[in-house]
Amino acid sequence: MIDRNAMYIDGAWTSGTTETISVENPATEEVIGVVPNGTAADVDRAVQAARAAFPGWAATSRAERAAFLGRLHAGLDKRAAEMAETIATDVGTPIRIASRIQAALPLTDIAGYIDLLEQDETEERIGNSLIVREPAGVVAAITPWNYPLHQITCKIAPALAAGCTVVVKPSEVAPLAVYQLFDAIAEAGFPPGVVNLISGYGAGVGEALVTHPEVDVVSFTGSVRGGARVAELASRSIKRVTLELGGKSANVILDDADLSTAVKVGVANAFLNGGQTCTAWTRMLVPADRHDDAVELAKIAAEGFSPGDPLDPKTKLGPMVSRAQRDRVREFIRTGIDEGARLVAGGLEAPDGVERGYFVRPTVFAGVDPDSVIAQEEIFGPVLSIIPFENDDDALAIANNSSFGLHGAVWSSDPDRALAFARQVRTGQIDINGGAFNPLAPFGGYKQSGVGREMGRLGLDEFLETKSIQF
Repeated sequence: MIDRNAMYIDGAWTSGTTETISVENPATEEVIGVVPNGTAADVDRAVQAARAAFPGWAATSRAERAAFLGRLHAGLDKRAAEMAETIATDVGTPIRIASRIQAALPLTDIAGYIDLLEQDETEERIGNSLIVREPAGVVAAITPWNYPLHQITCKIAPALAAGCTVVVKPSEVAPLAVYQLFDAIAEAGFPPGVVNLISGYGAGVGEALVTHPEVDVVSFTGSVRGGARVAELASRSIKRVTLELGGKSANVILDDADLSTAVKVGVANAFLNGGQTCTAWTRMLVPADRHDDAVELAKIAAEGFSPGDPLDPKTKLGPMVSRAQRDRVREFIRTGIDEGARLVAGGLEAPDGVERGYFVRPTVFAGVDPDSVIAQEEIFGPVLSIIPFENDDDALAIANNSSFGLHGAVWSSDPDRALAFARQVRTGQIDINGGAFNPLAPFGGYKQSGVGREMGRLGLDEFLETKSIQF
């Protein structure tokens, strides 16, 4: 049992509420730890600490902020293996992915902002005006469970680099690695109040943060429903809001693409982290005359994702993070069957040999109607929909037929053709022929996938105010 019944406020671990939240291992269904169930009073203490710390932190030099972030980077680096094991245990991410992505990407996030701080600050002249950028104030960072470290570091690294102070509310579902992050924050020696941690539920801690009068900026990652609620509450006091929400990304395989490679990579992307990834390519669009070939290739690829113990280095597919998430995914699978899509892999039953744990079979549907529920809703599980198209115009119409616009992919043997297609897809990021994720590029979405951008220089801008000084 991991007892982290404390919150990090004003530079110290402190007790507040006596209520706790149990944390489960989704592979075994056992309770493995507890964290506090914070209150509005705890939120107020943390926000007031951040407000008091803001003037001093905002006045630090870029070099000083880079040095603090450098110490944090070092602290996370030495904890990387421990944090990967924690995430494999409370999220259910296979250890191979937890090590390569979950524990490694936060280091890249922080290093990117250290690099930006070490560059000269640019000030712009427009006529008789000097344009300067200043820290926006106190930031509330509200984050989800699927990438529990990265979703925090891609917020706090730019916020701290900008000169803002921060209060973090992680997901209550998988918070244990976040406490390891704050062990590193305490070790790095940030001034009291600069970075604070409050755990708890969204309806209590989250809403208290978003409505607090001393919070200037809200950065939220989560569901569309949660984002809409955050935006509604924040609008009452005209707070700046950044929202990174859901996705239903299209993986478009044009008729001249290497079908075998595109399908294999596409299935792996769709099932990354058990499909619990907002950028997952969960719609595979293939030429109608190659549909059956693509289906057979996808079926073979999906069968290689046998569910297993996340701590086993051979495991490629872990459990869903919770019972509720497993049941939600299974209900979508049932809906797909009821809608008439052809089930070619996976299904509703528990995986063979699995007697406990929140596991879902890796599932592939063929001949999916692009307007169906499983082609439109974010399932957040290992469920892939294969959709046939007639020509490039039809493929583009299907790709853009979504209320989301976060990510996507296009494959073609002609890079110019692929680029021309990619330019027309209404999405914040798109990969050509398996282009690698770039954590230094701006990340965010169109439509209901969100507002604003994270990561890179544009991610820093979300935490800066712009001022014009006239001479």
